[in-house]
Amino acid sequence: MKANLADLSAFVSVARAGGFRDGARANGLSASGLSEAVRRLEAQLGIRLLNRTTRSVVPTEAGQRLLERLTPALTEVEAAIDVAHGLSNRPAGTLKLNVPVSATRLVLPAIVPAFLAAYPDIRLDIIAEENFVDVLAAGCDAGIRYGERLEQDMIAVPIGPRQQRFSLGAAPAYLDRRGRPGHPRDLLDHTCLQGRFPSGATMNWEFERDGEVVKVDATGPLTVSLGGATDLLVDVAIAGTGIVSLFEDWLRPHFESGALERVLEPWWQRFPGPYLYYPGRRLVPAPLRAFVDFIKLSDRKI
Repeated sequence: MKANLADLSAFVSVARAGGFRDGARANGLSASGLSEAVRRLEAQLGIRLLNRTTRSVVPTEAGQRLLERLTPALTEVEAAIDVAHGLSNRPAGTLKLNVPVSATRLVLPAIVPAFLAAYPDIRLDIIAEENFVDVLAAGCDAGIRYGERLEQDMIAVPIGPRQQRFSLGAAPAYLDRRGRPGHPRDLLDHTCLQGRFPSGATMNWEFERDGEVVKVDATGPLTVSLGGATDLLVDVAIAGTGIVSLFEDWLRPHFESGALERVLEPWWQRFPGPYLYYPGRRLVPAPLRAFVDFIKLSDRKI
């Protein structure tokens, strides 16, 4: 037979206090509410638990035995609730994120160290891959993606730079040898280093300037899988083999060092930054809620 936990707790409150009024006062409840809960419990158990007089309320023998067994059990329940409440105030546990490799390079380094310092009881588990996966089916709490690749019915929170650009770069020696393109169509006469998505599709080289949009079918002697092999594209471009197209933030250190030179910069296309996305459920795990709140606060400080 299953008894209502609230009714059991009401019985214990009255038995401990020795009366309905005192029990109600000690627990911030109404005496009538406690009385009704105890009557309901007695009816369910089919036995009297409290002897009531005008002067006192005393447990019966059955009530006393029930009180002795319930007291430590309810104490454990209260302790468990306190632990859960403490975890909500000081989040702990594992937060598993599925993110593209670019996010590990361009977004997370500015967030992760400060987040881990602020929440030492949270463990981050980050899976970096270019495949577009169902985060729940993959056992992840959330993911990072760009707007056009977000799943429906997901909550999306901006994370990282809100504006990004695709850039083109080549080694100065290559450009001295082959010439500097003045228009995207000039790339048809150049060696273009290409990246391939897990789907098998290659990157589109698309440019825009003053309302004019130009798409170029870039070709060249090297195509690599985006993600783990992306750095190879950069290294080969630095070596003077051809022109590479990649996130501006990825190539910026090489532009600044002079290893690469900006190509067709007035034509570089802008696009919105990525989002953290997760299922729209009512109860969000404490580590994920802490991460969402952290990136929202960080965004306001920028």
